[in-house]
Amino acid sequence: MMKKILPAPLVSFGLFVVWLLLNRSLSPGHLLLALLLALGLPVLFKELRPQKVRVRHLGTVLRLCWTVVVDTTQSNIAVLRFLLLPRTRRHSADFVKIPLELRDPNGLAVLAMIVCITPGTVWAELSRDRSMLMLHVLEVHDREAIVQHVQTRYERPLMEIFE
Repeated sequence: MMKKILPAPLVSFGLFVVWLLLNRSLSPGHLLLALLLALGLPVLFKELRPQKVRVRHLGTVLRLCWTVVVDTTQSNIAVLRFLLLPRTRRHSADFVKIPLELRDPNGLAVLAMIVCITPGTVWAELSRDRSMLMLHVLEVHDREAIVQHVQTRYERPLMEIFE
């Protein structure tokens, strides 16, 4: 019953509290507006939420987290080298198209976050059918190596976790 009234009760609670904290006021007007936002926004945007998350294989989740930590550390070092010593830049930036088998919206959202937090890469575009990711990479030497890296280190574990 509560889910029909409030599609995301924790989000509603969070909106209510954050609104009051940001405004530093418990006046009737702020309380009413906080209540309207907390109740209205989750209902208004419930169709934007991806399908329910069902995480499988906790060990894969932990391995993926470790992989992301290692890869972002290596990318930070590479970008730092590029910024401090621009003459040592070995290759130019370019777009790389990566074929995807991952179709789960939650898995794709996690892949987007991984790519976006990794220095030197940016999620540029996802095809309408979700079969092709265009990635902008700061230094492209071997396109196929980049494709294999994304597919093996991120896409396959995400498919194991979400699909």
